[in-house]
Amino acid sequence: MERYNGEEFDVIVVGAGHAGSEAALSSARMGCRTLLLTINLDMVAFMPCNPSLGGPAKGVVVREIDALGGEMGHNIDKTYIQMRMLNTGKGPAVRALRAQADKSRYAEEMKRTIEREENLTLRQGLVDEILVEDGICRGVVTATGAVYKSKAVIITAGTALKGEIIIGELKYSSGPNNSQPSLKLSDSLKSLGFEMDRFKTGTPPRVKGSTIDYSVTEIQPGDAMPNHFSFSTPDSAYNLNQLPCWLTYSNEGTHDIIRENLHRAPMFTGIVEGVGARYCPSIEDKVVRFSDKPRHQIFLEPEGEHTDEVYVQGLSTSLPEDVQHKMIHSVEGLEKAEMMRSGYAIEYDVVVPHQLRPTLETKLVENLYTAGQTNGTSGYEEAGGQGLIAGINAALKIQEKEPLVLKRSDGYIGVMIDDLVTKGTNEPYRLLTSRAEYRLILRHDNADLRLTEKGHEIGLVKDEQYEAYLAKKEMIETELKRLGNIRLKPTEEIQQFMESKNLSRLKDGVLASDFLRRPEMTYAELAQFLPENEVELPNKVIEQVEIQLKYEGYIKKALDKVEKLKRMEAKRIPENIDYEAINGLATEAKQKLMKIEPETIAQASRISGVNPADISILMVYLEQGRVVKKESTN
Repeated sequence: MERYNGEEFDVIVVGAGHAGSEAALSSARMGCRTLLLTINLDMVAFMPCNPSLGGPAKGVVVREIDALGGEMGHNIDKTYIQMRMLNTGKGPAVRALRAQADKSRYAEEMKRTIEREENLTLRQGLVDEILVEDGICRGVVTATGAVYKSKAVIITAGTALKGEIIIGELKYSSGPNNSQPSLKLSDSLKSLGFEMDRFKTGTPPRVKGSTIDYSVTEIQPGDAMPNHFSFSTPDSAYNLNQLPCWLTYSNEGTHDIIRENLHRAPMFTGIVEGVGARYCPSIEDKVVRFSDKPRHQIFLEPEGEHTDEVYVQGLSTSLPEDVQHKMIHSVEGLEKAEMMRSGYAIEYDVVVPHQLRPTLETKLVENLYTAGQTNGTSGYEEAGGQGLIAGINAALKIQEKEPLVLKRSDGYIGVMIDDLVTKGTNEPYRLLTSRAEYRLILRHDNADLRLTEKGHEIGLVKDEQYEAYLAKKEMIETELKRLGNIRLKPTEEIQQFMESKNLSRLKDGVLASDFLRRPEMTYAELAQFLPENEVELPNKVIEQVEIQLKYEGYIKKALDKVEKLKRMEAKRIPENIDYEAINGLATEAKQKLMKIEPETIAQASRISGVNPADISILMVYLEQGRVVKKESTN
């Protein structure tokens, strides 16, 4: 085939899903001429699975993307049909914002944003080959023979890499939602020496909303109080005209239908070869693994304001279509529901993530980056976070600037990337609050305080947003100082208040800050006893003041641990170190260290199979300057 030599770019992003959209926008906004190539222009930022963003850990990631200057938070704030804060009865470390998206509007709005972005070209094209010269990525070749040269390439192919859809006994080549798959790109990566794996994910049926009997389900309304994913979205923009979701349950009848048809379930018959997500199992997997449970939650989620399709969350399956009809009709409220789309499983190729640096650049090929489900993760939020970091680092490298590497103490995005490149994953990786050892300081409410400075330094957070952040930060600091200087006297008014809350009367004066630290107290209750503030404080400032005071002791302990970690992160390990030459290291430690190639002592200490004794030996070796480099293989 005769090749067409297209334009040259600074950065080429392959795939326009949630990772690709963030990668392309970030590199373009940082001044790099960027090309975003996608198999189908009608599927930019498409949601092939659940029509929602956020939830535990994932919602924090969306806030972190926004704080760094990414787009996901802005986009969902423009297109949600429901916004809800989860876990409100629990502590701030596990509270989570979740939005139900209007699926089509979300994709349309992101596409519109991309089309309007200066320095960014959106083009339809199927990439077959990565161009590499002397170990450096130089561009891509499309299926039509077009050659696009660039200084960096970011692969964000999602589930399209050799994608195969499975429904019962039926298995066919396809990307998500019956889109075109990418068949040759995976082979190109393998030919370059990359180790690939095969993963599986799934999606449930969609049913016609007008055929659901909602009267026997539990309503799940949105919140009346304003909340947003983007820190720059004003409360005045909050949509009160929200659509509810609904809760129902599977039952023993549902489970009997599944058990009777397990011999036709692809995940048990051997048709499914890829490894599925443990934390998002199919309904047949749940019935087998949790056989003692008489029911499982099923959420009925509208896919948009102008469609009658309803997503049956919790009923993910690859069982044959006739079995899916029976399953649906066995669920209370769905007895007469019409199935509009059947559920399916999809298998796809992934790049084994230990082959990546913390910047998401591949170790094998310079200036080649991968992000999103290509790296073995699941979820739109995880993809968006990786895409943002890959786009930022590709731009920074081209501009010959220091890379952005988020530490585990910086954000959930840092936790995720460190998990991937240090520990790897043998199944689709999903972010959980339990993965973050510093989750008390990695909250949804303080993502801007943690990351806006970094976003502004690299040029993604614009001056106007940065000034608003600085003003908020100053208000928080000023109010904390003010409360630490006001002493409340045990007046009759305060004593009556204490009695009304069944609390002991004050025996002496108390600082306002100490008064607010009491678990029973709120800022609003405290405010009635304070001198009038010169400035009316926004709710988000009050929230920060309250959290920082009430959890001060716990937060300080967490920050002390972070300081210790920073000292270990500062101890760099030279590139191409020959671990075989270090006497005393355990054999397993040598093997793992050679495989992962950690960049710091802290990262080395997190590798499974590398023990504290190995770390001590390695530190002594480095401190004595006895570093032996591996012989070059070039």
